[in-house]
Amino acid sequence: MKTIKGPGIFLAQFAGDSAPFNSLPAIADYMAGLGYKGLQIPSWDARLFNLDLAAESQTYCDEIKGMLADKGLEVTELSTHLQGQLVAVHPAFDAQFDGFAPAQVHGNPAARQAWAVQQVKNAAIASRRLGLTAHATFSGALAWPYFYPWPARPAGLVEDAFAELARRWKPILDVFEDNGVDAAYEIHPGEDLHDGVTFERFLEAVGNHPRANILYDPSHFVLQCLDYLQFIDIYRERIKCFHVKDAEFRPNGRSGVYGGYQGWVDRPGRFRSLGDGQTDFGAIFSKMAANDFAGWAVLEWECALKHPEVGAAEGAPFIARHIITVTDHAFDDFAAGGADRALNRRLMGIAE
Repeated sequence: MKTIKGPGIFLAQFAGDSAPFNSLPAIADYMAGLGYKGLQIPSWDARLFNLDLAAESQTYCDEIKGMLADKGLEVTELSTHLQGQLVAVHPAFDAQFDGFAPAQVHGNPAARQAWAVQQVKNAAIASRRLGLTAHATFSGALAWPYFYPWPARPAGLVEDAFAELARRWKPILDVFEDNGVDAAYEIHPGEDLHDGVTFERFLEAVGNHPRANILYDPSHFVLQCLDYLQFIDIYRERIKCFHVKDAEFRPNGRSGVYGGYQGWVDRPGRFRSLGDGQTDFGAIFSKMAANDFAGWAVLEWECALKHPEVGAAEGAPFIARHIITVTDHAFDDFAAGGADRALNRRLMGIAE
């Protein structure tokens, strides 16, 4: 069995314009001081990382790795959540998602998509240069506005949406294959890949591509009332990244899963800092250990109530407490008597 690596932390929610959150060396010092051993880097944030340069320059990647190693840190994965989202955007969201892309492609969905596709391909190359084997991303969404079918969806709409999603992602996945890196889609509401069924639809549409995999985040399953433990059992071979994020779902007589367009504080389903929600992390880490998950346990901090710096400070010891250092022998080995086939036959009453 393998021991999960960690604690790691996703930097997207912490990057900012003020020190120590405005450069990779400074934020690395800060997170190392809290006890983190790995950083998941948002590749779109130029304050922290130059993705285009990383795809071109082994020297730049080696410098990043060396700087972090000097602080006792590693890169866990790169993330292209924002760029991956832009690979497939429904027209209803064009104006909102323009902000994820450079100004020169605003108002031009085709140019924005082409930019996003190249960004994700660059991330595959940069991941290889950094010695990484997995990458965190989003799938984007063409069918999401139709997830609750009223009026009834036109026949074939979902099938056509997933066929188009696969057409866009297959060449990207081929680049990940060429670079020996798994693309791990965060299974997330708002994406066409938002549960096990939709992941399976996509996987079939891309011909069971070996690089089409999963970023497992139980918080999104708590809010969907999906069995997040059984999900691990079903998709264990495809889970390549792990976000440790907590959530709670407390429905009432006025609001449930859909949230009533309320702000996060007032929704029945809310993201919470680690330990403040309802997620059974003891069971999750046990399943990950039993399934030989060899990746990182990475905190993605989101909470409707708690300050992010408090959440970050609490997150490293929380993850460290839950990581199971796996055993290298069975607990009852002391009582083992070795193989004795003749004895076994006598015990079972099997004639010689």
